[in-house]
Amino acid sequence: MSGRILIAEDEEILRVNLCEFLEKAGYEVEGVADGAAAYAKALEHNYEVLVADIRMPGLDGISLLKRVVAERPETLVLISTAYASVESAVEALRHGAYDYLLKPIVFEDLLQKLHNLFVYRALQEEVVRLRQSVQERLGFEGIVGDTPQVRRVFELIDKVAPTPSTVLITGESGTGKELVARAIHQRSQVKDREFLAVNVAAIPNDLIESYLFGHERGAFTSAVRERDGILRTARGGTVFLDEVGELTSQVQAKLLRALEAHEIQPVGGDRPIRVDFRLIAATNQPLEDLVAKGTFRRDLFFRLNVFRIDVPPLKERRQDIPALANHFLSLHCRTIGKRVAGLKNDTMRLLLAYAWPGNVRELSNVIERAVLLADGELVTPQDVPAEIRDAPAGPMALKAAIEEFERQHISRVLAEVDGDKEQAAKLLGIHVATLYRHLEKSGQ
Repeated sequence: MSGRILIAEDEEILRVNLCEFLEKAGYEVEGVADGAAAYAKALEHNYEVLVADIRMPGLDGISLLKRVVAERPETLVLISTAYASVESAVEALRHGAYDYLLKPIVFEDLLQKLHNLFVYRALQEEVVRLRQSVQERLGFEGIVGDTPQVRRVFELIDKVAPTPSTVLITGESGTGKELVARAIHQRSQVKDREFLAVNVAAIPNDLIESYLFGHERGAFTSAVRERDGILRTARGGTVFLDEVGELTSQVQAKLLRALEAHEIQPVGGDRPIRVDFRLIAATNQPLEDLVAKGTFRRDLFFRLNVFRIDVPPLKERRQDIPALANHFLSLHCRTIGKRVAGLKNDTMRLLLAYAWPGNVRELSNVIERAVLLADGELVTPQDVPAEIRDAPAGPMALKAAIEEFERQHISRVLAEVDGDKEQAAKLLGIHVATLYRHLEKSGQ
């Protein structure tokens, strides 16, 4: 066994003997005679374990414990005391000590407790590593999911992001099209430049042309000063046009010119101006249908549809709902300043069964409301809206969604432990026989 240990003990003979004993056991050990010296050492160096006497001159063991827990939470503390009272032991544990030793110290007992400490520390680090690994797989620039449909979106983002190509993102409202656009920008060659998002549907038709292309002073009644416009302001960055199908025919023509010639003409201007931008467009309605109706230019559609990414609705990737729900739970707990540990199983079943017409945005809103309503540590069915509690199951069977989520989760954990089923069962919190039954049932 190896590791760095700091001994804080005012009895010199005991301190020296402890250091020699632990060094022979393979530990790297330092000893100090009082709490103040131990505190200074703990701040200066990284120790895995601090063994501190509860009664020391100056800074006592409890005060030292409080400071180390606050400023070096990664250091595990073991308190020793010759005053074998329940009160002193409980106080030490209450303030963050991992365990305590009674004097006179039995060295073999100390060795066993240290072994337990280092095993606990290793498990903590393993859990953190696994959580980070899973989060890396589930999170992609803010997009959460691990279903084949979402992984395909990730693959397309990775392919197109380093290029200057125009991208068209399609999908229902609330599916996260802007997150996809931001992910493309963040992985592009111009990630250090502007990302300018424009919701076309939110801007009046008589203002959208000026908003995109700018205007000269006096171009119209309210034009009291010159305006550059979004395409000019981008200056080599990314412009995201959401609901691009809402553009008027006049603006469509000017946008086509901007894409083909890299120049714009501001409203009221008499000369073209060079612009440099990368365009990502999005729509929740098929542009092909708008072309067929004659409300959207065919040539602009082809110019936008260079590289297409279809974002699936939530009802087609129900296996991602648990990960999304927990992601939003953590997010809204931080924002609201409230602690809610998780969702009850019955609540999760309701979320899995619901059709989610508002997609990921609706799920986020439901979880935010649940955090506000939750009285205990877990979100209960009563914390979600009645329409979710009373809704019939969606088109995909609830049982199949749950089984698929379990299968994927077990596969991820097995992959992280290189197929070690006993270790995987421990991390999953189930008996190894139960794990084998799951694997046999799913054909893994």
